Amino acid sequence: MESSAALLMSKRSSFYTSSVVNISCNQRSAPIGHFAPAAITRASQIQTRKLNAVKGNPLRRDFLPSHQPSNLATRESCFFGQGGARRLAGASGASRTLINVRSRIVGSSFKTEPAASESAPGERAGGVLEGENGTLANSSDVEALRAALQAAEQKAKAAATEKEKALQALHDAEKRIEEYAANMIATAEEAMNEVEGAKETFRAELERVSQEKREVEAKLAEAQSDAVQLAVRVEEMAVSAIKERAEASAEDASYRIAQAQAMAADAKVAVEQRIRKAADEAAAAVINEARATIEDALAAASLAQKQARSAEAALQDNMGVLDKLAQAEADASRSEQARARLESELRVVQMEVQRLRDEVIQAEARAKSAEARIAAAEAAVAEIQRNSEEVAGRREKELAGALESFKLAAQAKEDAVRIAYENENEKLRKATEAAQNAAKMKETSWERRYRALEQALRASEQQVDAWRARAVAVEDLMKQVKAKGFDVLREAGEARDLFNGGRMSNMLLSDSQRWELLANGPRRDSPFNVPKYGLPTRSSQPAIDDVPVELPSPDSVWSIADFIIPTPAPVKPEEKEELTREVEDRVAIEKERQRLERRMLRHKREKPGESDVGTDDTWESGTGSGEEIVFQGFHWESHRHPWYQELAAKAGDLAECGFTTVWLPPPTESVAPQGYMPVDLYNLNTPYGSQEELKKCIDAMHEHNIQVLGDVVLNHRCASKQSPDGTWNIFGGKLAWGPNAIVRDDPNFKGQGNPSSGDIFHAAPNIDHSQEFVRHDIKGWLEWLRKDIGYDGWRLDFVRGFWGGWVKEYIESSKPSFAIGEYWDSLAYENGQVCYNQDAHRQRIINWINATGGAASAFDVTTKGILHSALHNEYWRLIDPQGKPPGVMGWWPSRAVTFLENHDTGSTQAHWPFPRDKLLQGYAYILTHPGTPTVFYDHLYDFGMHDQIADLLKARIRAGIKCRSPIKILHATMEGYAAVIDKKLCMKIGHLDWSPAKENNLEGRWGRTLDRGTDYQIWEKE
Repeated sequence: MESSAALLMSKRSSFYTSSVVNISCNQRSAPIGHFAPAAITRASQIQTRKLNAVKGNPLRRDFLPSHQPSNLATRESCFFGQGGARRLAGASGASRTLINVRSRIVGSSFKTEPAASESAPGERAGGVLEGENGTLANSSDVEALRAALQAAEQKAKAAATEKEKALQALHDAEKRIEEYAANMIATAEEAMNEVEGAKETFRAELERVSQEKREVEAKLAEAQSDAVQLAVRVEEMAVSAIKERAEASAEDASYRIAQAQAMAADAKVAVEQRIRKAADEAAAAVINEARATIEDALAAASLAQKQARSAEAALQDNMGVLDKLAQAEADASRSEQARARLESELRVVQMEVQRLRDEVIQAEARAKSAEARIAAAEAAVAEIQRNSEEVAGRREKELAGALESFKLAAQAKEDAVRIAYENENEKLRKATEAAQNAAKMKETSWERRYRALEQALRASEQQVDAWRARAVAVEDLMKQVKAKGFDVLREAGEARDLFNGGRMSNMLLSDSQRWELLANGPRRDSPFNVPKYGLPTRSSQPAIDDVPVELPSPDSVWSIADFIIPTPAPVKPEEKEELTREVEDRVAIEKERQRLERRMLRHKREKPGESDVGTDDTWESGTGSGEEIVFQGFHWESHRHPWYQELAAKAGDLAECGFTTVWLPPPTESVAPQGYMPVDLYNLNTPYGSQEELKKCIDAMHEHNIQVLGDVVLNHRCASKQSPDGTWNIFGGKLAWGPNAIVRDDPNFKGQGNPSSGDIFHAAPNIDHSQEFVRHDIKGWLEWLRKDIGYDGWRLDFVRGFWGGWVKEYIESSKPSFAIGEYWDSLAYENGQVCYNQDAHRQRIINWINATGGAASAFDVTTKGILHSALHNEYWRLIDPQGKPPGVMGWWPSRAVTFLENHDTGSTQAHWPFPRDKLLQGYAYILTHPGTPTVFYDHLYDFGMHDQIADLLKARIRAGIKCRSPIKILHATMEGYAAVIDKKLCMKIGHLDWSPAKENNLEGRWGRTLDRGTDYQIWEKE
């Protein structure tokens, strides 16, 4: 747009210029009558084309003059006045007199030539000028010319006025066009820049959003998978629980129903049997008694009849028969009484039968009641099933909501962590760049100094050569003096130069500097007492014969150079301070670089929970870097010494040996001086040293790239006060808990919390980790130890006392670089000997690791217990039926922390000491095998095994043995044990006659690097 405006202005200016030139120069010979119309016509045509061009441009329509096209010819006559018309105007102004007109016409160099359309050349025409002398044809032509000039002058004035207005309008329009064009260009450029910036921003944002989208999708997919698995697992657990409960309830109800039915049937049968038996017995008795009575009655009646007959006979014969009849009536009366008695007994039997019938009816009622209860139980079972389904549905919904909230919280946390991580990385990058730039500047400065020193050295060498040449010359001169006397010195022209000016002449200095040295002397005193040679005066000159001249030996002559060459000048205090500052700066930069490397290494840690299958650079809290070698930096009596100070002094030696991790004692205030009965968790002033000494010890370890594990006791805590009933269950310090922080099944401390999730430690109150406030306080304490004190990871004491899920929560909160749990359980024994199969023992340890989600390792107590027996010529114990190591190392090596002794099993406690004469064999085993090995303080510094253990550590490091390194056991017999680890290292312990050369399946060449005879031998692959 700007270029088009400039082009338009250039065209207009060229048009005006060409118009003026054409009028003033090229058309001077044309007649005036033809000149003005032709110029006006030409200008009108050109201006019309330009106006049409302007009208065709929508950007310039607003800037057109407000004149009508009918006045176009009049307006555009202004172009006539720019060149020749001005001269005509000047001539018309002078036409009041003929002389002036004539002079103006002549001065304007107008010629009187006929037009091509009116007259031929050489002919005269009225009112036309001709000739070079400028003569007039007649007066009428002059008057006509004057009138024409006046009219032209007026028109020219009007045209000039209109021209000025048009030019002003045109100038204003052009100015407005230029401003508008400039604004449009600036706006367009700004818009383009904004568009480009917006495009770049959009591309970057799109890329970032795409990346975040991919990450979120991956994590969402992972979370969905986890959620689905969790939901399926929960559903399976719920269905299983409901099913088991329903089945149990149904079985119980069925059992009760069957029991009730059996009881009812038994009761019914018993009642019926009793009724039938009683009825039968009663009926039989009644029948028998009735039969006997009837028989008696019949017998009595028959007798009475006989007696009656006899009585009748006797009555007839004798009146005594009446007595016999009375006797018979008495017998009949007795029979009637017997019958009445039998009837009463029959009524009693009938009442007993009725009672038995009532009992049968009651038994039937009880049976019906039992059936009703059974129906109610079935209804209750159905109701329980419905309620269980409803509860399962609600729990499923709650789990879904919890999972969703967990996803949102995890996403927010991840975003916050990512932003913080990016900011931290940016800070680290800037600090690293600054350190690198400073190091480069230092290196450049040292290079410049080295070059200066090299130049000074070359100059010194040149001076040495010059002084050697001077020594030769002096030797020749001394010979001449001895031969001819001291006059030779006065006659010799170079003598003064040799003794006085020679030193300066050999210096690469200018004349002015030499004269300054002659006038003012050297800038500093000579480091030696150099003798000054001078010319002796004539009066003091001894006789030539009296002067003993002894020529120096060649060695002494050549030692002149050593005598003359100045030694390096002592460094000035300022230079010393500068050098000291430089050294201190370099040391500070190196320390800062190491600190940044450690911080960057910590930021590389990944979230724990990965399985053993993974790359070697994966960092998990359960495995560390995979190359960890732990040193237990204390024993049971360490509290009797200023331990933090003593241990800090050993940081360099530990790093030299190859340890990557140091396990420090418990740091908190404790009832017991060893630290395992903690009181106030935030009080770190202990018998081992103060909090500041602890931090200095940790810093000393960090300076040697050794990470530090804190021994944290989370299972129990000692109270500071007694409750009103005299029980010690009130805690003090910053974490002032009460009885609700103690598990309720602790028999000694009357806790009011939930039941314990593990074993009870009876010496102190067991903490209830299911309480939210307890977990919140412990997580805050662990984060304080990590950030403010400087711990890198944890050794967790007595983890059998609480659920491993709480450990996982604590690890996820504090994010340690490495974490180890102490799960000490008894091995299986038979007849006082360790059983060969210890799968159940190591399974219990692995169950705890699983409970933590793999976020922590555990001490391999199984391997320690097996080594106790195996190293006594029972090496066959060191292989399980699957051909793997028999401890946790064989099943989950990345989570197995192997050891021989610690402060509990060894030291002055000696609860389970390792055989003293087998310690080196034990270390040869655990330091060459997978897992994370641990070395006890006493063994390294008190048992005289420092160098042997250091050699084993270096062999492990050279071979690159890691916690996940594969192992192949070659032999495990009564005589010894042999194995190859990661195809890089072979080892043998015991009396076994073996070497890699005797093994057919081993490839490559093997060189023996350590040889302790029958204790152990180590070979490394060449």
